[in-house]
Amino acid sequence: MAINAADTVWILISSALVMLMTPGLALFYGGMARRSNLLSTIMMSFFALGVIGILWVLYGYSLAFGSDLGGFIGGFDYLGLMSVGQEPSSVYASTVPHLAFMVFQGMFAIITVALITGAVVERMKFSALMLFSVLWLTFIYSPVAHWVWGDGGWLAGIGALDFAGGAVVHINAGISALALVILLGRRRNFPKEVTEPNNIPMVVLGAGLLWFGWFGFNAGSALTADGLATSAFVATNISAASAASTWMVISWLHRRPSLLGVITGAVAGLVAITPAAGFVNPIAAIPIGIVVAFISYYSIVLIKTKLNFDDSLDVFAVHGMGGIWGALATGIFATLAVNPGGASGLIEGNGMQVLIQLVSIITVAVFAFTGTWLLGKMVDMVIGLRVSQKEEMVGLDLSQHGERAYGGSLR
Repeated sequence: MAINAADTVWILISSALVMLMTPGLALFYGGMARRSNLLSTIMMSFFALGVIGILWVLYGYSLAFGSDLGGFIGGFDYLGLMSVGQEPSSVYASTVPHLAFMVFQGMFAIITVALITGAVVERMKFSALMLFSVLWLTFIYSPVAHWVWGDGGWLAGIGALDFAGGAVVHINAGISALALVILLGRRRNFPKEVTEPNNIPMVVLGAGLLWFGWFGFNAGSALTADGLATSAFVATNISAASAASTWMVISWLHRRPSLLGVITGAVAGLVAITPAAGFVNPIAAIPIGIVVAFISYYSIVLIKTKLNFDDSLDVFAVHGMGGIWGALATGIFATLAVNPGGASGLIEGNGMQVLIQLVSIITVAVFAFTGTWLLGKMVDMVIGLRVSQKEEMVGLDLSQHGERAYGGSLR
């Protein structure tokens, strides 16, 4: 096993790109929150960047990628980065230092935790979020990452395809977000009071950083600087562009071509192509992006206006439903011509791949929802999940952090 310099540079750059996605997400979510909750929303993402980053090197990486224990979880061989050094791993990414692969995967863990926070802004205690996030990384994210990407993981063993995190990141986070939404209940005056974003240019900047960072997210998952990385890179851009354009048309048909809609569509397109990016021909990203725009748009309508679930920033509709469609689309459009290490999909005559993808979707969704519900209930019993009505009225910036986004800190 020899280190390849080009591959190493690409993985390090990709890790930095994925890291940038978390501050991008902070701006994306923060701009959509109310003015009195802007800083608390941003804080949720930066908390993940700090604490989850530490926990990943202490034990998270070992649980996800350590020696297989029954196909369900990794062992303790990488605790505190034991045996994770400058030489390549004999199991993962054999042309780059093991540390490079570890830190790349760590950025995925960080942003997955941060994604969930968009569903609970403006009403969840920061202390409860911290405790929940630590538990969720340990008992939900790490096992699912092992099932799909770990050596010996059982979903990988049955042939489930997830190039960069459709199940591990987006279905996992989106379904978990829905469980927390149900546990927490609605915000004050929801749905009577219309909540408008406090700063749409900030949301656009955040979305731009997400789109930019997503090239590292998807193309970096090739783990080599080669044609597969290029194909995943191109497919990523095409899907985002297709979904953004489609969402613009849908919003125009209903009212006006909304800027917020266009950027939400772009993120949905990025979500949907994530599991498929390294398995499908780039041109397949066009139907993948078009379809996810319809799915996520009408999921938002159903969830907020019909079911009255208060998913504050539409995490379930964009990431949960987008991830589900992306995983199914992988089973439909996958081709060995793009990735000989993958599988053929439905279009090439392998309908079984769609069934395998369905198994992975259902398994991850049930595990994430049930596990999150139990963890959330436990946190609620110990310290309480939700801020008081008075704290919610004042806003979480002041009540949880003693700061104002516009006007200085409270001393």
